[in-house]
Amino acid sequence: MALYVKAAEILEKAENKQAALKTLVYDSKFSNIKQLFALVCEAQKFSSVLEEIIGSTRLLKLTKLRLPLAKVLVYDLLLGRGLKCGGTWKAALLKNRSRLQAALARIKVRQGVSDNQDLIPASAQQRGDQLLPRYVRVNTLKTSVEDAVDYLKREGFMYQGRARTLDDLKLKGKTFVQDMHIPEILAFYPKKDFHDHFLYKAGHFILQDKASCLPAHVLDPPPGSVVLDACAAPGNKTSHLAALMKNKGRLLAFDLDAKRLSTMSTLLLRAGVTCHQLNHQDFLKVDPQAPEHREVEYILLDPSCSGSGMVCLREDSDTDEARLTSLASFQLKCLNHALSFPRLSRLVYSTCSVHRQENEDVVSACLQQNSLFRLVPVLPQWPERGLQPLSQCLRASPSSTRTHGFFVALLQRRTEADAEVTPEPTSVGASPSESPGTTSALKRAAESECEDSESEEAPEPETQDAQTTQQTEPSAQKKKRKRKRRKKNKTLEPACPSTH
Repeated sequence: MALYVKAAEILEKAENKQAALKTLVYDSKFSNIKQLFALVCEAQKFSSVLEEIIGSTRLLKLTKLRLPLAKVLVYDLLLGRGLKCGGTWKAALLKNRSRLQAALARIKVRQGVSDNQDLIPASAQQRGDQLLPRYVRVNTLKTSVEDAVDYLKREGFMYQGRARTLDDLKLKGKTFVQDMHIPEILAFYPKKDFHDHFLYKAGHFILQDKASCLPAHVLDPPPGSVVLDACAAPGNKTSHLAALMKNKGRLLAFDLDAKRLSTMSTLLLRAGVTCHQLNHQDFLKVDPQAPEHREVEYILLDPSCSGSGMVCLREDSDTDEARLTSLASFQLKCLNHALSFPRLSRLVYSTCSVHRQENEDVVSACLQQNSLFRLVPVLPQWPERGLQPLSQCLRASPSSTRTHGFFVALLQRRTEADAEVTPEPTSVGASPSESPGTTSALKRAAESECEDSESEEAPEPETQDAQTTQQTEPSAQKKKRKRKRRKKNKTLEPACPSTH
């Protein structure tokens, strides 16, 4: 019931334009943010249709429900995946279900449509260039991409090979392709639903947006490594990390929400993950020096953010500066803490935000405070880069990558070789994100190299003068020096060990 109460409250405020929908959802601190966000977004899409159904059936008078609550309940009953509550609300809705279904059928006949999605008003439809494919990640712990493709082909799906351009992701009907960037991802027609499909229920398919797969793909921990997922719930990225590790090694997953961890445990069990250890703990309170954490080599950090990259009905971007500042401060604190793990080699920082304050600005500030790490360029073929000067980072958006909005940065511990080489102009070392300490160190190293090179070059004129003098010396003096060298060599021969 809590889901519907919170969804009705947010829907009413959003429709009265009291605040941006995303802001309301993320400020609610609801245990399952994604579930709440999806329900409110979908109910808002069908708001006018739901209102007509509720009005024509006199549902409010019969059930004493308020309109916002009736909308979210009727949406799940008729258009969603079924009611997720019990008690009097469910009984009341089920009692009137046939009348509600008849009202929906009349609207579809009047509008001449057969698909529920076609009932969405044109003003509420996503633009054609932002209609995102249905992405599915093949869980390689349980099957292979090849076997999954063969199974789908036997079901009548039409495989079109590996996509080469974004236009190849414009799919219809039962056609599907393999993604061009992440090989374990398959893309389908946007309206295709796999929630009741055998491969999803058996854990062979993970329903995950392509952009959400980028962090684990970029981190790419090898089998046998020690990996930490800092803000792990609901668990899709964790299962992806386990698949890349082939279930070999240690995967430490932390989250502060006990309910989300419980849901995550079920998801990981279905996905066949066995190398994980779930921890109900605030990541900021994890001791990097503790024996069980000292060996961590790879960290995936996807902290709480504004969620401004999630595609929703209305483009009500969250621009509350105070909230963004607060989030950025929290994100920077998490990132600095993550870099304090003594054996950390690589870290991926990601958000589902489009705001620079939560993305490039956080990374820049972190690098200023952590000169032992550098920004690494990733996926050079990716079409959208980080905002200048952090072009090594990745950004994603509906228009340029046909995904939700996302940001990914890869940080790597500097080696001795990195310290000796001056960064290229496009790297973090040449940007405002470079720390003053690192800049000074690189400058001193460069000056030292210049001094060394000057000291090596200084003797050259003397050598040339000596050669000139040798050329003008009498040949008798040359012969005398040669005799002295031969005599000296003979006196050194007895010191050599015998070969007999």
